[in-house]
Amino acid sequence: MAEITAALVKDLREKTGAGMMDCKKALAETNGDLDAAIDWLRKKGLSAAAKKAGRVAAEGLVAVAIKDNKGAIVEVNAETDFVARNPQFQALASGIATVALTAGDDVATLEAAAFPGTGRNVKDEVTQAIATIGENMTLRRAKTLSVDGGVVVAYVHSALADGLGKLGVLVGLKSTGKREVLEQIGKQLAMHIAAANPQSLSTKDLDQSLVERERTVLTEQAAGSGKPADIIAKMVEGRIRKFYQEVVLLEQTFVIDGETQVGKAVEKAAKDAGAPIEVTGFVRFQLGEGIEKKTDDFAAEVAKMAG
Repeated sequence: MAEITAALVKDLREKTGAGMMDCKKALAETNGDLDAAIDWLRKKGLSAAAKKAGRVAAEGLVAVAIKDNKGAIVEVNAETDFVARNPQFQALASGIATVALTAGDDVATLEAAAFPGTGRNVKDEVTQAIATIGENMTLRRAKTLSVDGGVVVAYVHSALADGLGKLGVLVGLKSTGKREVLEQIGKQLAMHIAAANPQSLSTKDLDQSLVERERTVLTEQAAGSGKPADIIAKMVEGRIRKFYQEVVLLEQTFVIDGETQVGKAVEKAAKDAGAPIEVTGFVRFQLGEGIEKKTDDFAAEVAKMAG
């Protein structure tokens, strides 16, 4: 029996896109013959992943998982919306979110972590799913959130299955108050975050470059009014406060009642909980945000073919 070296397995993986364990098995079955191993994988349908790796994957699922005072959220992409309803793909996304609870949210570390019940790591499990489902898939991003005393609450908007959908939120609340109250206000805050898409938790957390850019635009706008400089300065500061109300979570108007400031709603919940509540952070993942999707211009394509 030929020696199956790590370099040989790596070479086979790069040529086929198949999972590590499948490559090892193929080489073992073919006595280390690389070309025969490629054919073995092709016959098993496991080398198809390589052909799909270049396709744009902008659909898929956002998955959340909660355990104790920690939550994880991941985005796993596929090529078509149809795959999001595939039970195997749903199990893949849910499984990766669960792994992230212990492996953390660094994508490379997460991909190297063991996927439960398969003997493969997360990256190889994705590759296996590519081969069997027939679409390119990627683990795009992950984030974890934890609190030292309190709750982490998850919300998935229009969930396709438990903890799976196209828009997911985690919110962390630190408090020694009544857990049922924390869960309730946490769920409401998560729903608010899903709808309002705040850019930061508080004004001090907001990217100051965004603030300065907004201030510059507002100053130029106000300068056209012809008012004195001190009046213009006051006008700009008033508009900056309004800007905060649009993009900062604790400054926004609570979508649950349409009138209360979020920070005030948290203070009210603290009274019901019997202890102060601190919103420690939040994460919002919306499927495909920031991915440039390719659109086919069939009219142009036909015209080109017609000369």
